[in-house]
Amino acid sequence: MNMRHIRRWPASLAVVAVLILQLLVPTQIAAFPRWVMPSLGALLLLPLIWMNPFHLRRDEPWLRWVELALLAVLVLANAVYLAELIVYLNSGDATNGMVLVKAAALIWATNVVAFGVWYWEIDRGGPFARAPEHERSEERADLLFPQMTVDLPGWQKWLPGFTDYLFVAFTAATAFSPTDTMPLTARVKVLMAIQSAIALLTIAVVAARAVNVL
Repeated sequence: MNMRHIRRWPASLAVVAVLILQLLVPTQIAAFPRWVMPSLGALLLLPLIWMNPFHLRRDEPWLRWVELALLAVLVLANAVYLAELIVYLNSGDATNGMVLVKAAALIWATNVVAFGVWYWEIDRGGPFARAPEHERSEERADLLFPQMTVDLPGWQKWLPGFTDYLFVAFTAATAFSPTDTMPLTARVKVLMAIQSAIALLTIAVVAARAVNVL
């Protein structure tokens, strides 16, 4: 089975970028040493890159569970950082606006990337299942992209890539709701609601306070 057209490296690169960003988390909201998240994330990411460095070739069930574990760790750690930031805001010590802006930006960016990878991983059973030559390619769609609803020349065999799912996550974190791509299943609706809630708290509560401090 030739899966070379399904690229894995954009998703891996996005996760690596987020793990590097964890090293920049302000110490005021760091609930644990800043090296913990990048180290744990690297351990989880290593087997994924080793098995499928650039393109998806080898489909192993345990790889998907490792991927989901990595995403759960990223989202949980991000939620902890957000909670610590809100506590910090209420402590009366939040007098440095740049620290607040930096923390909010890191939390927001991690939120977008983590959920972008999550949508990419679960839609129709994952990237392997979405491949047209795969026997599971007809699984029920979790997200309805506009390209799937129109009959335009050149788009008949279109498949969403990681950038498409990252854009879905980006719009959910900025509009706090779906835009051009609609969630269809309950699990994606729950994920999108969680992502939008994190983004709303980060922007409306933290960023607004940071602007006032500045």
